[in-house]
Amino acid sequence: MLTELRISHFALIESLELEFSPGFQVFTGETGAGKSLLVDALILLLGGRASAEHIRSGAKEAVLEAVFSVSGNAPILEKLKEWDLLPDGTQDLLLRRTISREGRSRMYVNGRLVPLHQMVELGGWLVDIHGQHEQQSLLSSKVQLNVLDAFGGLLPLRDEYATQYHRWQDLVRAVADVAQRAKEQQEREEFLRFQSEELGKAQLVPGEDESLVREHRKLQNSGRVLEIVNQAYDLLYDNQASVLSQLTEVRKLVHELGTIDDNVRNWHESIEGSIAQVEELVWATRNYQDGFEHDPARLAQIDERLALLQRLKKKYRESLEDLLARQTRIQAELEELANIEERTQDLQQQVSQAHQDALVLGQKLSEARQSVTRKLEERITAELAHLMMDKSRFHVGLTTVPEMEQAGPHGLNQIEFTFCANPGESLQPLARVASGGELSRLMLALKTVLASVDQVPVLIFDEVDAGIGGNVASTMGQRLKALGQTHQVMCITHLPQIAAQGHHHYLVKKESVDARTVASVTRLQAGAREEEIARMLGGATITQTVRKAAGELLKG
Repeated sequence: MLTELRISHFALIESLELEFSPGFQVFTGETGAGKSLLVDALILLLGGRASAEHIRSGAKEAVLEAVFSVSGNAPILEKLKEWDLLPDGTQDLLLRRTISREGRSRMYVNGRLVPLHQMVELGGWLVDIHGQHEQQSLLSSKVQLNVLDAFGGLLPLRDEYATQYHRWQDLVRAVADVAQRAKEQQEREEFLRFQSEELGKAQLVPGEDESLVREHRKLQNSGRVLEIVNQAYDLLYDNQASVLSQLTEVRKLVHELGTIDDNVRNWHESIEGSIAQVEELVWATRNYQDGFEHDPARLAQIDERLALLQRLKKKYRESLEDLLARQTRIQAELEELANIEERTQDLQQQVSQAHQDALVLGQKLSEARQSVTRKLEERITAELAHLMMDKSRFHVGLTTVPEMEQAGPHGLNQIEFTFCANPGESLQPLARVASGGELSRLMLALKTVLASVDQVPVLIFDEVDAGIGGNVASTMGQRLKALGQTHQVMCITHLPQIAAQGHHHYLVKKESVDARTVASVTRLQAGAREEEIARMLGGATITQTVRKAAGELLKG
């Protein structure tokens, strides 16, 4: 429930702090005193559209804050934990919104900045606001269907149907996509096959271009290569002053020196190792000489191959590795295109099954709705009788569409609430026959009937008593008070019969302070409350008789 409301620099409100209790609370005051400002503040706090016009003249920003106790409300607690907005051990929810003249608006939940859509969703879990505009929503078939499903406890079944309905629609779209692809298949397949043949004919090998460049460089410089190798072979082995000949002479000298000085005998191993390494290098250069040949034909072949690879890389604007990857993708897509007919048949089978599954659930939902309509009619009719409309008739018109293709995500049914306020008249849609007062009573009847399944803890009625008075107003007050046993109910009213029924009474006043108009709200106690009821009964002149009538209303 809402436990605290704090408002600063909002319209006519300079600064306001209110505490609320469970049950039915009423707000009264002179016409134009600003009673609806409290509702406007809550609407903005819960994500309504804000503008600089809401800020009190002379202030830089408006600040709106509300504290809700959500203890025991499992759906809200679960949602807050999902959003990580409820610290451990906390059962209170602090909502805060600031509105600046520069157009910036920030929203906080328990001190954490949240986006607008999250605050709007949270507001829908916390508060249900009903005014003249919301009454008009009763004329919507979507709202009427929501009322029926909520009353019958059919929302889980409807969600199950909606899930299957959307799956069926997704599959229908998938079949359409595949069909469109099938039309484009031939052209696409021809294009892919051309690329596949072109790249396949090239017989691409990873790293081939780099390898060919190295080989090309060697063949292109074959004369210099042989000259270098021959010169190296001569220096190592093939002339009298070769490295190997000189090392052999050094070996003789080291051997002779070793016979004289034992300390240099280990030099022998070093010289033998050097000779062995030079001999290996000699054989390597000799083999290179024998194996190397200048091959103009091979050089031309490499030139041709490199030209092909360069042309392909330039054409596709890809590296050799990317061209190889393209080949793999082309092959995969060609296989997919080859299986498109099989894929189409499989999807069509899935569409058929999903259609049947959705139809079964839709028929189940429709049958459940049919069984609930009579119960809703009876309950609404009984509530209207309590509200002095015992001669009225209320009917739930429910029709079933013949085909799934005509259905929607809410089921196979079309709905229309019809109503007749007076005997002898025919049932007509609400928009044609219901006056403002009748709609107010019908709205209250619906909320009373739905009280046991409605999990929104706070219900706010903004002057829903329009067009009624006398005994009807008294009865409406009694029903609002009864509704306050299961919800926290707040009602802005101009009728004393309703105000007298409240568990708690707040007076909204507008006065001039330092040449500025200021709206204030005061929680009334016994004497002051009787005075306010008397004002509502008698207007400007409050006689002793009016005061007595006010006291009797409160006692009653």
